[in-house]
Amino acid sequence: MTDVLKAGVAGAGVFGGYHANKYAETEGAELVAIYDHDIERAKERADKFGAKGFDNYDAFLAQVDVLTIATPATTHASLAAKAIAAGKHVLVEKPIAMTVDEADALIEAAEAKGVFIQVGHQERYVAAAFGLFDREVPQKVTSRRMNRYSPRAGDVSVVLDLMIHDLDLLAQLTGRSDADILRIESRKEKGDFADYVDVTLDIGGVQARLIASRLEDDPVRDLRMEYLDGQVHLDFLKREVANTTPEPVAADFSGDDLPLALKDPLGFGTESFLAAVRSGVSPAVPGQAGRRALAMALAIEEAIDA
Repeated sequence: MTDVLKAGVAGAGVFGGYHANKYAETEGAELVAIYDHDIERAKERADKFGAKGFDNYDAFLAQVDVLTIATPATTHASLAAKAIAAGKHVLVEKPIAMTVDEADALIEAAEAKGVFIQVGHQERYVAAAFGLFDREVPQKVTSRRMNRYSPRAGDVSVVLDLMIHDLDLLAQLTGRSDADILRIESRKEKGDFADYVDVTLDIGGVQARLIASRLEDDPVRDLRMEYLDGQVHLDFLKREVANTTPEPVAADFSGDDLPLALKDPLGFGTESFLAAVRSGVSPAVPGQAGRRALAMALAIEEAIDA
C-alpha cells in the first residue's frame, strides 16, 4: 500500500461533494477522480479539487485505490459490485443495497477479493462518542429524523433514506435486529414512496418508536433513551444533551475541542475507512452492519405495503 491512497467519488451531486471535500481534507489521501453519468457535472466537481472527471466508470476505477459511492440508492449495489471486482476498497452510502440478496453478494465478493466495504451510517460515530453503546440496554427508545423535502432521494422511501440510520443505531443499542412491528403509520405526498413513516417496534423487549419524515418545515433530529434510573436525550440539531441518569455521558457538545466524531462525523468516517484500508482491520461499519439495517428497513417497507 502506498503512503498516499488515491481516492475517488462516484456521484457529483450534493452529497458526493461532501465526500469529495473529506478526501481532499484528509491526510494520506489524494482525491484524483470524480465519476458521474453527466460528464459536465463530473468535470465541474473535479476541477474544484484538481482532479479528473469521468463518465466512464471502468476508466474511473482504474485511477483509484479507494472510492466512495454517493449516487442514488438504486445504483449502490451495481457500482459497488464493479468496484469490488476491480479490487477497490469501497465506502458505500446507505443503504448498502436495495435487497438483502444484493447486500450478501457484496459482502461475499469483498471477502473473496480481499477488499473492505464500509457503509455510511455516520450517526453510529456520534452515538459511540457519547458512550451510548457502552451503557445498559435502554427500556425504551424514541427517535425523530424529520427534514424538509428534497428530491435528492426520491428514488426510495423515507425508511431507506432517513430512518435506516436509526435502525442501525437501534440494532447497536440492543445488540439485536429481530424486531416485531407493533404499529405503523405512513403517507406519501411527493412521489411513489412513503415520505412519512411512524413505526413502533419491539426488539428483544425494548420498545422503540421511530419517526422519519421529509415533509417538515422545521427539521428535528433527536434520540431519547429511557432507562430504569432516568433518560438520556440527544438533540443533534440544537447540539444539546439532557441526562437524568446517574451515569454521565462520555462526551457532550460543549467546549471548543470536540472529538472529530461529534464535530465532523462524515470526516471521522472517512478517516476510519482509510485507516481500515491501511491497517487491514475491519472498518467501523462493515458491510454486515449495513445489511442488518437494510433487512430491518425492508421489513418496515413490507409492512407499509401490506
